[in-house]
Order: sequence, then C-alpha cells, then structure tokens
Amino acid sequence: MKPARFIVAVYVLSMFLVSAQFALAQKEPIKGLDAYINKALKDWEVPGLAIAIVKDDKVVYAKGYGVQKLGESTPVNERTVFAVGSTTKAMTVACLGILVDEKKISWDDPATKHLKGFQLYDPYVTRELTVRDLVTHRSGLERGDALWHFSPYSRDEVLFRIRHLKPAWSFRSRYGYQNIMYLAAGQIIPEVAGKGWDEFIQERLFKPLGMTSTTTSTKQIESMPNVATPHGILDDRVQPIPWVNIDNVAPAGSVNSNAVDMAQWIRLNLNEGVVDGKRLLSKEAVEEMQTPQTIIRLDSLTKVLRPSTHFSAYGLGWVLNDYLGRKIVSHGGAIHGMRARVVLVPEEKLGIVTLINSTRDAVQHGVVFWILDAYLNAKPRDWSAEYLKNQKAVEERAKAARKKREEERVKDTKPSLAQGQYLGTYKHEMYGDVTVSEQDGKFMMRFYPGLEGDMEHWHHETFRVLWRDKTRSDDFVTFTLNAAGKIEWLKWDGLADFKKSN
Repeated sequence: MKPARFIVAVYVLSMFLVSAQFALAQKEPIKGLDAYINKALKDWEVPGLAIAIVKDDKVVYAKGYGVQKLGESTPVNERTVFAVGSTTKAMTVACLGILVDEKKISWDDPATKHLKGFQLYDPYVTRELTVRDLVTHRSGLERGDALWHFSPYSRDEVLFRIRHLKPAWSFRSRYGYQNIMYLAAGQIIPEVAGKGWDEFIQERLFKPLGMTSTTTSTKQIESMPNVATPHGILDDRVQPIPWVNIDNVAPAGSVNSNAVDMAQWIRLNLNEGVVDGKRLLSKEAVEEMQTPQTIIRLDSLTKVLRPSTHFSAYGLGWVLNDYLGRKIVSHGGAIHGMRARVVLVPEEKLGIVTLINSTRDAVQHGVVFWILDAYLNAKPRDWSAEYLKNQKAVEERAKAARKKREEERVKDTKPSLAQGQYLGTYKHEMYGDVTVSEQDGKFMMRFYPGLEGDMEHWHHETFRVLWRDKTRSDDFVTFTLNAAGKIEWLKWDGLADFKKSN
C-alpha cells in the first residue's frame, strides 16, 4: 500500500472507531434519562441543554436536547457551543498548577512577587496575599463586578482599579466569591510563562485534551456554525438575548465549549491529571485543587433538600462537599443567559457536565442529582420538581418585594431642585464616571459606553433607572444635598456613591 493511501486508510479507520464509540455514547446509561431531561426542559421553560457523562474514563453519554434559539428549529447537539462561565476558574487554576509543577511559581508565593504594582486597599493584605488566596475566595473583598461587567476597562486597568475597593470583612476570615482575584491569578501567567492566559490555556490544556471547539472569547465564536443563543427572562417571557464579551475578566469565566470537549476536561480531573496516557498535570496539583481551603456555610436549601450533605468548602477552583457519603467536586458557571455545571465524583470515577442556554440554572441541579442517585443506587427522587417548587417560591418572594417597594413609594412628591441642577458628571475612583444629562426634557443616565438608562422620578430625590438594555434589571439612585443645598452625591443603591464634579 502506498504511503498516501495508507494514511487515508488509517484516517478512515480512526473516524469509524470514533463514530462507533460516539454512537455508543448516545444510548441511555440510565433508563428514562431522555424523558426526564425533556420534561425538565419543558417544566423550566429552558430552550436547550447539552450533557455529557463520563464513567470509568469513558464518555458513556453525550447528547443535546431542545433548540439553540427560541423561534428557530436548529437543535442543540453534543457539539453545540455554550458559555461555561465560572467553570473556567478551575481551568485557570490547572494552568497555574502546570507552572507549580514546573517550579516557576508556588501556591504560597506572594501575589506581588509575580504581579508587579498589584495593590489592594489594605497594605497588609497587599503584602500577605498569596497565589492560593487569589483562587480561594478569601481576600476579604466583596465582588465589585461592575468594574468589569460591561465596562470599557482592559484586564490591566481592572486590576489597577481594584486597589480602591474597600474590604467588606477581614482577610481570610470567611468565604466571599471574587471574580477579579481570578483575573489577577490569570495575569500571573504572562508574567511567568511569557505568553498570555488565552494562548497558554489553549496550548497547555485545550489542545492536548483535544478540546478543538473550546475558545476563550466571544470574538472566536462569531464564525462558528454550531453555537447556542443566550436567553433571559424579559417582560416575564423567555427571550433570546445577545452574547456579551467579557475578555477583561477572562480567567474568571470567559471560556466557551461544548459537552464533548468538557468531557475531556472531566477525564483529566478524574484521572489525576492524565488523559490517554499523557500527563498534563501532576497528581499533587490535582489533589491540591480538590482539597478544602476555605469553609463555605451550607445554605438553607441544601440543608432541606440534601440532609446527607454535612460540609461545603472551596478548594482551588472547585466547590467541595459530600453527598450520600461521597465527596463531590463541582462548580457552576453563570454568564449572560447561559449556565453550566460540572460535577465530579472521584471515588466513583464519575463526571457530569450540563450546559444550558438559559438563566434558570436550578434545572441543572435537578438533572445532575437525578443522575447521581441512579449511579449511587439511591432511592429515586424528582429533583427537578423539588427545585422548581423552590424556584417558584423565590420568584414569588421577589415579586412581593417589588410590590412592597411600590407600596412604600411616597406619592405626589417632586425633586427639590430645578432639573438643571441634577445634570453633570458624578465620579467614583474605582468605577469611573456616571453622567446625568437631559434628553427630550427627561433625565438620562450613562454609566459605561453603551450602558444608558432613562431616569423616572420615584419620590423625593430618588429616581428609578430604566436601562435601555432590557437584560438589566432596573436600578435606583438617590441624590443628596450638602449644607448649601447643592447636589453633592449620586448614591447608586447596591453599588456605590458617586461625587458630583461639576
């Protein structure tokens, strides 16, 4: 046989073997799984879902359900790309683990050793903060997500501005989810490895794992043919919404992938850093990632629905807890109309990934725990129905809170000053400027470029901001006057106080 023909024959044979293995992966590993997922999607009004199950280092199931976009017929399949959100975090930690294995960094190095000029509000924390602290949510900082969310700031600018975020509690005293510390962790990579986080994660993780459809930016999926559309709930209806670029906080959550690719990531973590005989990460690094670092208090829902769960903690990029006597290693991802969940049961060599194009992530909990119960020989429960009952209660409480706020609105009031005195620029040292201008006789507020809202008088000096981007909830701002009766502050409820500069 001539060499060229031999190569073609080998290629055809390999494609046949892959197809045969893939066909096997379409058969239900658990009786009734297809019916359960389809009913869950209908009950939760979720457009589409993709799932992969890994057992004993094999992909035993990979399939898509529903549609990529409401109103269209293109189905979701196992290779449909979704945003995986904060499941990216463990991937960033794996990249750091590679550098630890190569002795280029240590988990307990001071962060400032590798991030020159990096500074937090508290000088003590700046000095003591380690690489480990960056990825275990114990910095003492609240989230501060408005610094990157929809903002024009680059990764470096976001890290520079975080020095103005005051601590919300003591350093290392409690768990507090923090995306920007993960950005800082990712920015160590170019300083140490000489190439950016995006390039490093592609070369050292995605490529060797065969994750050929996995990307680090929405810019890379614009020309891809098999991509799900995000959906949000607008005007009480599930509707398609645009993808939003989050490159400026990428190491915390910008990866896009599909169920088949994510199954390879699961295999790596279940097999202690080895895939198909090739070691990408040391056993010690994987063990460190899956070891409790920061205690997380159990929430009330977990206590009610899962009484066999006794602890929860954060490792390095993973949430750790117990269920029916097994250690569960998991993480969720939530970004702009997409949700992801990755769950590992190391003792059972079992892993599950679910991806949805919806914000209603509890449906994933329902599907995952139904599958876990089947593999762990537990008594079957309709987890989806139980989570849905709780979700409806949450939504009713939110509706009641909005109604209460409306009832507490003071009628027949008006602003104390002439309209022109409210106009101008209001500054914040971390977030930047808010501008209030007049448009067609009404107030208009602008935060970041493209983030504008119409201001409706609520009562006294308080206004409701009706964002023109309908994917954002309404906000409330209150103007305060100084002793001279002039506007001094714009207080944005739930965010920060902005000082009037002109």
